[in-house]
Amino acid sequence: MKVLLITLITHLPDPVTGVRVPTTQRFAEVVANAVLAEELGFDGYGVGERHERPFISSSPPVVLSHIAAKTSRIRLFTAVTTLSLLDPVRAYEDYATLDHLSGGRLELIIGKGNGSAQAQLFHVTAQDQWDRNREGYELFRRLWREDRVTWDGAFRPALTDAETWPRPLQQPIRVWHGSATSRASVDLAAFYGDPLFSANVSNPIEPYAELVDHYRERWAYYGHDPAEALVGAGHAGYYAASTSQAAVAAYRPIFEARLKAFARLGVPVVFPTVEDAIERSSLLVGSPQQITEKILRYRERFGHEVMHLPADADGLTPAQHRASLELFQSEIAPVLRTRIPSRPFGSPLLPPLVSQEA
Repeated sequence: MKVLLITLITHLPDPVTGVRVPTTQRFAEVVANAVLAEELGFDGYGVGERHERPFISSSPPVVLSHIAAKTSRIRLFTAVTTLSLLDPVRAYEDYATLDHLSGGRLELIIGKGNGSAQAQLFHVTAQDQWDRNREGYELFRRLWREDRVTWDGAFRPALTDAETWPRPLQQPIRVWHGSATSRASVDLAAFYGDPLFSANVSNPIEPYAELVDHYRERWAYYGHDPAEALVGAGHAGYYAASTSQAAVAAYRPIFEARLKAFARLGVPVVFPTVEDAIERSSLLVGSPQQITEKILRYRERFGHEVMHLPADADGLTPAQHRASLELFQSEIAPVLRTRIPSRPFGSPLLPPLVSQEA
């Protein structure tokens, strides 16, 4: 199994201390976590894209380019690139450039995005966002593969024998489709024979599992080999300690602070206690053995071979955060890699264009 760390770059007060660090420091934390992920041997690091509070992840190509300059091996993911909001030509230019700057380490996860503020910023409606996502991906896909493109659509000006530069390093690039609640993104992934990444963070397993099942059904319907379907899945949180009692004790104040934040924001509570979340959600809190067993249970239902953990400390101290990630790599990851075969992401095609010391 391959394991990623992913951040949406939330910018909130620490759930335990109540302190909110300056924006510059928050970005520095994101970059430092990516460097740590490579140091500890994780397979990928992802940066989300949101355009409203409490997120500051409005420009993932910029953040990932900086991370590319500080790392040399780890795969760099978008989580997700919101093609329902972006001009596909501009998105292509940004990510083809990043593909070169990273030496071919880029992996794209696309999706429609969500949130009312971003819809207002980009004049996207609930009625047209899925069509925008589909059309945006159709054009983006062609731009990546074809030197000249003639195209006409509903949401941007037409193209006639258009060239886009630079041409990408990876040809073609693998594009994942982020899936949370709708069959539209699942069907798009299956149609093109692309991999699916399930969010798997807000609810019990079954709604997500049903979407993964639908993906596999549509994959076969569109004539693809069932053995080639590729699925990834996320997790709502992670903290490992030597014993389950120690892990739960350390994570409880973080979870309870999160519940209070949900109450202030009017967000419905699905899992009212940390024990319930450990039992019924994808939250990974416990001893290495307990966490390993839970991941394997999810694997039985999803059949996935890639997973993600949250990249941020999110209330843990820096020492707790690092120790927990080290424990994952030393005691959990070896079992997963042995038990769950996974296809390679690929190796960097070229050395990074900027040295780690830059």
